[in-house]
Amino acid sequence: MPLDHYLTLGRSGLRVSPFTLGTMTFGDPEGWGADATTSAAMLTEYLERGGNSIDTANVYTAGNSERIIGDYLADRPGLRDRLVLGTKFFASLRPGDPNAGGAGRKAMIAALEDSLRRLRTDYVDIYWLHNWDRATPIEETLRALDDLVTSGKIRYVGVSDLPAFKAAEASLVAQFRGWAPVIAMQVEYSLLARTPEGELLPMAQERGIGVLPWGPLRGSLLSGKWSRGAAAETTRSWVRPTESDYAVIDVLDEVAAESGHTPAAVALSWVQNRPAITSTLIGARRLDQLRTNLDAVDVALTADQTARLDAVSTPTLNFPADNNRTLAPDLAFAGATVDGTATKVAPALAARLNR
Repeated sequence: MPLDHYLTLGRSGLRVSPFTLGTMTFGDPEGWGADATTSAAMLTEYLERGGNSIDTANVYTAGNSERIIGDYLADRPGLRDRLVLGTKFFASLRPGDPNAGGAGRKAMIAALEDSLRRLRTDYVDIYWLHNWDRATPIEETLRALDDLVTSGKIRYVGVSDLPAFKAAEASLVAQFRGWAPVIAMQVEYSLLARTPEGELLPMAQERGIGVLPWGPLRGSLLSGKWSRGAAAETTRSWVRPTESDYAVIDVLDEVAAESGHTPAAVALSWVQNRPAITSTLIGARRLDQLRTNLDAVDVALTADQTARLDAVSTPTLNFPADNNRTLAPDLAFAGATVDGTATKVAPALAARLNR
C-alpha cells in the first residue's frame, strides 16, 4: 500500500497515510537527534512520496521539533493545508509551575497557543492528550478540547498512552455529552510489545477509534542491528535484548532473509497490517534510515510468514484477556461453530454431561 493510498482515521472524515512521520528526533539539543537541515530533508522525502500525516509534541526536543516543522511550512506557502498535522499537550516546559503541564484547561490552552506559535500555523489537525492526568477530571479535559474544536484552533481529538479504561471513559463521555469525539489513540505496539492486544486494541475497535502505534521497532531492537551473537553498538543502556527478545529477532531475521527485505521493513509491515491499526508512526535520525523505513509500506508478508511471527511473539496478557479469548467461546457455544470459529465443549462441562 503506497503512502498516497490513504486510510480513514477512526469514525471521522480525516484521511491519513499508512505511515505517519514521527518527529521526536527533530532538533538536536541533547546530541542524539537530527539537526534542522536533516529534519527538513526527511520531511521532503516523506511528502514527496505522498505522505500527508506528521506527528509532533510540545515536549519533543524541548519545542525544537515544532519549530523546525513550522519553519519548513513557512518556507512553503500552500503546503500546510494539505497536511494532517498533529501535536500533543501534557508535558510541562516550565519546571516548577504546577499549571504548565497536565490536562487541565489552563495548561492545555496555554500549551496550544505556544505550539501554534512554534508551528507557525493557526490550527492543528489532531490535538493529542499525551498521557493521563490523574488529578484532572476527564470532563474538564474533554470540554476544553471541544471548545478548541469550536474555536477552530484544533480539528480533531486524540489520546496517547492512556489506560484502556480511561480512554474508553473519554470516548463515552464525549459521545454522551455531544462533545468532539476521540477519533484516534497512540499506543506502543510492536512484535516485542503486544500487550495492547489485551485491552487497548479491542477497546479501540469497539469504540471506532483509529490506532497509531509508536515504537514499532522497539527502539532499535527490531531494526536489524541486533542478532544473536552480534550485538549492536549502542550508547543507550536500556537497549539490550533479552533472551525472549532474541527468540523473536531470530524469526524476524529468517523472514527478512526469505522475503528479501530488511528486518526493519518486515517488522513495520507486520505492525501496519495488524487488526485495528490505521497508521504506523515511523521516525529516524538520518535520511537513509527514513528511506529504509518508508520502503516497508510496500512489503507484503505471506500468510505463513505472518503466522510464524505471530506465534513467536504471542504475549501473555493480563486477566481476563486470555480467559475471554480462549475459554469463554467454548463455554458460550459448546461445540458450535460461530462466525467461522469452531468451539469445543469445555472439559468440565463435558464430564458432567456424559455422566
